[in-house]
Amino acid sequence: MKLVHIFGPQAVGKMTVGQELAKITDLKLFHNHMTIDLVTHFFDYSTKEGKRLVNLFRQEIFEEFSKSDLYGMIFTYVWLFDQESDWEYVKQLSQLFESRGGTIYYVELEADLDERLDRNKTPNRLEHKPKKRDLEWSENDLKSTMEKHRLNSLEGEIPFQNYIKINNTNLSAEEVAEIVKLKFDL
Repeated sequence: MKLVHIFGPQAVGKMTVGQELAKITDLKLFHNHMTIDLVTHFFDYSTKEGKRLVNLFRQEIFEEFSKSDLYGMIFTYVWLFDQESDWEYVKQLSQLFESRGGTIYYVELEADLDERLDRNKTPNRLEHKPKKRDLEWSENDLKSTMEKHRLNSLEGEIPFQNYIKINNTNLSAEEVAEIVKLKFDL
């Protein structure tokens, strides 16, 4: 069992890279908006109820998937590096898969703000993330999250063995997926 954890700021390309990686491996993509968009039909993600339900659905999917005989999963996530709770979440998720014999691969993406603002409006993103279709809100959320939180790691901060950081400002999702596949022999 493999878990490829792709993280980075909003609109950096996590889902799109995950889609491309899923195409060239036997990994299944579970991008973070699959649960967020499900729950927001009932509760906004910013509410206590919304966050609880998103976490509950994700945890149940991770539990069942980690017990399966499937090859592996790609999970995308915006990691707030200045929040201890996010570090704990990543640690717990990793421990769940590792406790069942899985291997975790950490892929951090970073890109320039102008590129992320352009990617925020791509048809693929808007098709798969309905909440992002309100472009004014989405752009403001992207900028305000960046002002409030640190969304990429510092040099040497990630302690994990199977880790790669890729600046994908000038790389296509296909190129990044190929780099990840080759780096981790997926």
